[in-house]
Amino acid sequence: MAKVTRDSLTKRVFSDVKNYPYGFSRSGDFSINESKALAQYGCLYAALVDGVITAETDEDQHFLASAFGKAEAETVSEKAWMKYQKRINRPKMASIYGNKPTLIQDDDSQDDSIDDDVEVEVDVDVD
Repeated sequence: MAKVTRDSLTKRVFSDVKNYPYGFSRSGDFSINESKALAQYGCLYAALVDGVITAETDEDQHFLASAFGKAEAETVSEKAWMKYQKRINRPKMASIYGNKPTLIQDDDSQDDSIDDDVEVEVDVDVD
């Protein structure tokens, strides 16, 4: 099995078929520069965050610091990665009937007591 290196990861094109089946540039979530940065550096950043490779350069160390919230993202690629992480980890919206999306919650903290006995008066002016 081939050893994974920083150079081999930067040569791979990063894509996320599950969350962005038509690519980053066609999603509308990212600018052109952000899409290019994700495609170019996404494999490297994913490997750094997952611990597959260690940070070899100061840029890698700064990226890891920004990815874990210890520093502010500075480069376009770091900002694009942070934006990508926020987009794929946002709360999922769902609806059984397709009317109004509701936030899916894992806990049972929703108030189930709905008062159906409340009467509402509606005044309608007919001209």
